Amino acid sequence: MQKNSDSSKDLTPPEFGLIIVGDEILSGKRVDKHMTKVIELLNERGLSLSSAQIVGDSPERITKVLDMAFNTPGVYFSCGGIGATPDDHTRQCAAKALQCELELHPDAENLIRQRMKDLAKEAGTPYVADHPDNVHRLNMGVFPVGAQLINNPYNKIPGFTCVGKVGTVHFVPGFPVMAWPMIETLLDVNYASYHQRIKTTELSMILYGSMEAALTPFMQALELKFPTIKVFSLPSVDHPVHGKHIELGVKGLKPLVEQAYQALKQDMIHFGAKIGPEMVR
Repeated sequence: MQKNSDSSKDLTPPEFGLIIVGDEILSGKRVDKHMTKVIELLNERGLSLSSAQIVGDSPERITKVLDMAFNTPGVYFSCGGIGATPDDHTRQCAAKALQCELELHPDAENLIRQRMKDLAKEAGTPYVADHPDNVHRLNMGVFPVGAQLINNPYNKIPGFTCVGKVGTVHFVPGFPVMAWPMIETLLDVNYASYHQRIKTTELSMILYGSMEAALTPFMQALELKFPTIKVFSLPSVDHPVHGKHIELGVKGLKPLVEQAYQALKQDMIHFGAKIGPEMVR
């Protein structure tokens, strides 16, 4: 993997997206855990997730989603569907979206063969290079032409990265034990220059009896005054503790968030809002 230069400390981070592939998620057979973890990994580095999609094992739908990713500015992590079973279509769909051919990556072949040798040794059986099972497993190293490998510390079977017109997609397995360390390494190697050096935070307050429409002008004015922070409102109608209320707050880099929050709080006091508990995240 090519390392990004870490010399610039004021780079605007790319938008990060997540693509989750698998019928088992949409059918309810398995509960997705990737989104929560990817959000956690990004937040630990002062970054955030901008989009997430779940797509079933339909080649047409996967190709459509990947075509969007390759042609939309940003960085995407695609989890699942890169194996060699009949319901794994992601590798083929990536090539179709990129309008290129598939090929057995020589370094991927070496890694897969080494994995097969390790398994044979563990089982106390000879490694037979041309055994049908081993030949079939090489399909896991068939990637779109020009793909770069992503190291898999769990079992050596690599993922891969493809660069589209403006979007980059990193393809990792669906298994969390493999996918999460691979994504974490990508963030720390390829995108280290975008990590925020100043801790991000979120400050908010509970408002009772207010309407979002009445709060909107204050939110817009605050974002104009503090363009690097985000103002948010989360209405609730049946909260078990606070009942009907709005959580109003700001999030972003810590020093500016604290300034923006105090300005927002003063606006709410002057507005006559009924302020409840205040929270820090």
